[in-house]
Amino acid sequence: MARGSTVRQVGAIIVVANVLLAAVKGLVYWQTGSLAVGSEAVNSLADSAYSLIVFLGLYLTTQPPDFEHPHGHERIEPFVSLFVAVGVFAAGGFVLWQSVTTLLAGEFVVRYSTSAVAVLVASGVVKLGLYRYCLQMGDDYNSPALVATALDNRNDVLTAGAALVGVVGSGLGFPVLDPLAAGVVSLAILWTGVEIVRDNVNYLVGAAPPEDLRAEIVSRALAHPEVHGVHDVVAHYVGPEIDVSLHIEVEGDHTLFEAHDIESDVVQSIRDIEEVDDVFVHVDPKELGEWKDDWATEELLRKDGGD
Repeated sequence: MARGSTVRQVGAIIVVANVLLAAVKGLVYWQTGSLAVGSEAVNSLADSAYSLIVFLGLYLTTQPPDFEHPHGHERIEPFVSLFVAVGVFAAGGFVLWQSVTTLLAGEFVVRYSTSAVAVLVASGVVKLGLYRYCLQMGDDYNSPALVATALDNRNDVLTAGAALVGVVGSGLGFPVLDPLAAGVVSLAILWTGVEIVRDNVNYLVGAAPPEDLRAEIVSRALAHPEVHGVHDVVAHYVGPEIDVSLHIEVEGDHTLFEAHDIESDVVQSIRDIEEVDDVFVHVDPKELGEWKDDWATEELLRKDGGD
């Protein structure tokens, strides 16, 4: 299945799952009056709203290139991910505020019921499944928005666990466990927001990809038998994809047709790397004196060879 249709399908699954969870939790809250389940129902309702926006964002990012966007719309994805991060920070801040104010007030009221326990366990299982599914799809299809959504689903596993601690603790006579567990979970949620922002800011500011990927780019260029050296290698993120430019060093007695074929082979070899979008190669003939040492390239090859 094509990347666009797959990513949109994952987005639709997330929306449906969140809507169903919100409905079930709301029904259990209406039947039991459990505050823990009620807060989880509100959380799932908020998840439904933001996941709908994420789905619309994913729809935009997977549209084909057009005249105004010749490289496609993938660069929208980091902004979708940052929107998820805002939701994560809001959720973490709310849980932390609720935990602190409850502890200060000394009002530990959490009603125990079997149905409340069941819906919280089921919610945790569903969210764990969504986390693994979204993370796998995000990695497979190089989608930062799906990875961010996966991390948010991991947060929901934690919040469901905190609510479960509160409900079970109430049944055992220790309702104070509810705000204490929520406070610990809130810190994990806030850290997840930091992770999402950190990763996606790199996509937006054109940061360099990891060293192992840069080393692979250099190695593929040097794998061509007519390429004797590589220098001025620049690889940077443009959205979630990578643009590459580099100079290759060749003997100057090649015909124009031969030089063109060498350049095309190197471009195609590097473009075959899944994360790479555009590749720009400049051919330097030896006789022009443009061959030069490049310590950064040599360091990448040394580390790659050492691994």
